[in-house]
Amino acid sequence: MQDTITKIINIHDISGKYFNKKSITYIEQYLESMPTRLKIVQNINANISTIIKDSANELFSQDPELLRPNGNAYTTRRYATCLRDINYYLRYATYAIIANDNYVINERLLAGIKDTYNSLGVPLGPVIKTLHILQAIIIKNLSNENDVIVNKIIKKPFEHIISTLSENNI
Repeated sequence: MQDTITKIINIHDISGKYFNKKSITYIEQYLESMPTRLKIVQNINANISTIIKDSANELFSQDPELLRPNGNAYTTRRYATCLRDINYYLRYATYAIIANDNYVINERLLAGIKDTYNSLGVPLGPVIKTLHILQAIIIKNLSNENDVIVNKIIKKPFEHIISTLSENNI
């Protein structure tokens, strides 16, 4: 896993150069954003069960056919798998929020997940819808914070996951 600082150090180390002004400014901005990032992750950690439950309830109220016979969340085992996957997305999003880098998402979550879902016959539409719901719930829980910064920080990992899962090879 990489964070912003490690990424910048690696770039400069490979090229054998000292930090430039742009890199120092970027590190300063990252460090200044850390209290907000920590507050977001603390809020998520304090409300994990509620966030997962609310996102599942919202998804199934929007797409009740998922719970019906032949639906992808029909049976206790499939429903539990759905909740587990929501938990995975949320957990890796928190890692990316702290690191300010989506590397951990790419490396540990998204590598091969699209192929896995396709081979299991899991449609990506409800997964993407769930990610939008998760993002909205987290933003709503933090609505009294500096909305522009908080929204940007929260949206970054979720939008990355959504765009990766939504990619179409043409």
